[in-house]
Amino acid sequence: MITVDCAEPQRLAEFWTAALGVPVTADYGEFVMLESPAPGAPRLGLQRVPEPRSGKNRVHLDFRADDREAEVRRLVELGAVELGRHSAPGLEWTVMEDPEGNVFCVAAKEAH
Repeated sequence: MITVDCAEPQRLAEFWTAALGVPVTADYGEFVMLESPAPGAPRLGLQRVPEPRSGKNRVHLDFRADDREAEVRRLVELGAVELGRHSAPGLEWTVMEDPEGNVFCVAAKEAH
């Protein structure tokens, strides 16, 4: 399981269930779990903590999209914020934040 600290787990779960297309499988108030029905897929935990995020995430999620531009637009419509675009030989990615400011990336292989 990958656990993300946050202020409002239920509100953040609304974003991540829509972003990932997975359901909430448990809600313990202070901790919400999302899980794909696909065998072996990692679970995502959202854990309430009292302090706000400060500085850069030490761990962040990276997603791959066949159509990165469309996926970035979809995530922005869901409440994410685009922070920047980067590239390296053979790879392009967009750095984003979820509604609570947790950083994640959306990547796609270059077309050429």
